[in-house]
Amino acid sequence: MAVVRDEQVSVRSEDEVVRVRQFAREWAISLGFGLVDQTKIVTAASELARNTILHGGGGAMRLEMLDEGARRGLRLTFEDQGPGIVDIEQALKDGFTTGSGLGLGLSGSRRLMSEFAISSQAGLGTRITTVRWR
Repeated sequence: MAVVRDEQVSVRSEDEVVRVRQFAREWAISLGFGLVDQTKIVTAASELARNTILHGGGGAMRLEMLDEGARRGLRLTFEDQGPGIVDIEQALKDGFTTGSGLGLGLSGSRRLMSEFAISSQAGLGTRITTVRWR
């Protein structure tokens, strides 16, 4: 798999969540994703960006255009230096929240993307990597 293009975007404020959404949509369009897939990518990016701010104290998103033979994809990686996720399995359950939300951000994002992975260590932060293939 080859990374054709990549860029990093800061995720530290609500204004930057808007930028994350814009970048995700622009990149999805440039990869030829249809409107439904664009919406899935942007929704996942928005949810994960908000989690990066609310639970991780801010961080960054890396966008990567992927080329793997006959298929192309968009990989979004969100990383923070926050407190980490103590129980990833629990955090991925619908309805689980440590805040005031509905508890659908992580689980919903996982359903919207083709691939979804979390690595986290208490006190060291969290990295969430997602890919949507076309």
